[in-house]
Amino acid sequence: MTDRTAPPPVLPVNPIPPVVVVLFLAVAGIEAVLSLADGGMLGGATGIGWRVAAVGDWGFSPAVWHQVVDRGDWSLGMLQRFVTYGFVHANFTQALFGGVMVLALGKFVGEAFHWAATLAVFVVSLAVGAAVYGAVLAENVPLIGCYPGVYGLIGAFSYILWLRLGRSGQNQLRAFRLIGMLLGLQLLFAVLFGSQPSWIADLTGFATGFALSLLVAPGGFAGFLTRVRAR
Repeated sequence: MTDRTAPPPVLPVNPIPPVVVVLFLAVAGIEAVLSLADGGMLGGATGIGWRVAAVGDWGFSPAVWHQVVDRGDWSLGMLQRFVTYGFVHANFTQALFGGVMVLALGKFVGEAFHWAATLAVFVVSLAVGAAVYGAVLAENVPLIGCYPGVYGLIGAFSYILWLRLGRSGQNQLRAFRLIGMLLGLQLLFAVLFGSQPSWIADLTGFATGFALSLLVAPGGFAGFLTRVRAR
């Protein structure tokens, strides 16, 4: 007979929140199709052009921003690009690193936030990152890849660390080590290989994720004010 009083087995690794798995599968699934098409294993002769077509149909660019804002084109086809660009990548390597970061950071954030809050951080960071990118950039350079959403998760990750360090009386600036390291790497790559304007969306994504965490973290903004007043 099974001992119903026995405690449940302890897993060696905490399960990844389902919403994070869904985001990862969306990134990985689309990239799998495009990579197979690039290799001629899917779609035949026309499959080689699927990635270019995906960038054209789902990608974002400053031209999209001006189409929406200046010409008032609020159609779904235009608005969806503020998010769908995050699931199209230039190549397998870009998608691989992005997907791994979604899993790693999403797991940490998803264990502290409600699933809907985790999803909101990712999606809103994509959208705001695209909006600022489109409004600021003069050249019509396409924006693709999940990294503004990833940086949004880094913002939420930094917020969680910032709270924990504050509760333990430690230096809260340590919460920003990860973003500092990543920005340092981006600066190094810019010196070696030239600057890419996608950093505008990435940095905006981080700021959005951190700011949004004030509202969607457990307790919301009221909880944030309570913690500040308690200090």
